[in-house]
Amino acid sequence: MPRFSIVIPAYNEEAYLADTLQSLKKQTFRGEVEVIVVDNNSTDATAQVAKQAGAKLVSEKNVGVCWARQAGTQAAKGQIIVSTDADTTFDKDWLANIDDVFTANPDIVAIAGRCKFVDPPYWARVYPAILFGSVNFIYQLTGKTIYGSATNIAFRKSSWDSYDTSLTQGGDELHLIHNLQTKGKVAFYNDNPTYTSSRRLTRGFFYNFVVSFLIYYILEYNLSRLFKRPVIGACPTFRTNSFHQSPFVIRLKSHLPATKTLIK
Repeated sequence: MPRFSIVIPAYNEEAYLADTLQSLKKQTFRGEVEVIVVDNNSTDATAQVAKQAGAKLVSEKNVGVCWARQAGTQAAKGQIIVSTDADTTFDKDWLANIDDVFTANPDIVAIAGRCKFVDPPYWARVYPAILFGSVNFIYQLTGKTIYGSATNIAFRKSSWDSYDTSLTQGGDELHLIHNLQTKGKVAFYNDNPTYTSSRRLTRGFFYNFVVSFLIYYILEYNLSRLFKRPVIGACPTFRTNSFHQSPFVIRLKSHLPATKTLIK
């Protein structure tokens, strides 16, 4: 049984996924780690990138991040499940730090953490600092974790029931943490961030705050919980990858005929 199973949902993530998997290979943790990439109906080279990097590939035809995380977690064999994203990288001691906290605190069922954006606009340097600073302050004051980034949540599989697949944004963060807290303590680890791409921020502060956060995150999360199904739907994906192309993907495409369909 692996110590960790790292579950990575992926929809058309050929441009970033190789960097994520390479970052995981550089981890200093020396125990057994299972890396699972969940292909959520990709039409690019996502599956090939995952296979070439040695990851376990799981297919999930139901569209949605909670569906993808559900499929990956169900397939996982590890004692501890680590939730992260396909456009995210990590400090080399990231996984070892998570292991140290679980080992030193056998009573906790999960660890939630923060993320930082890579090369963000100025306003996106401020609001994550305020958000996670507030989460950490509340945790230090009350011992309760109110939020954690889905790029940086680890939990004991024995304490997990399922993801709520009727939810979109927030289901793999807020709802997951709430459910885990019914099983035991969820720690917040402020000093072990992940680093995620800032591609979602290219439309500016107003779009991200009003559309992405207020409408697609807060409003949709609460509506879908109320009606037990998606109401507004998931936030549109951002896959303008011309500015970021992994060297592996460039090599892969150079050996494929221009007309070949990568995934049928």
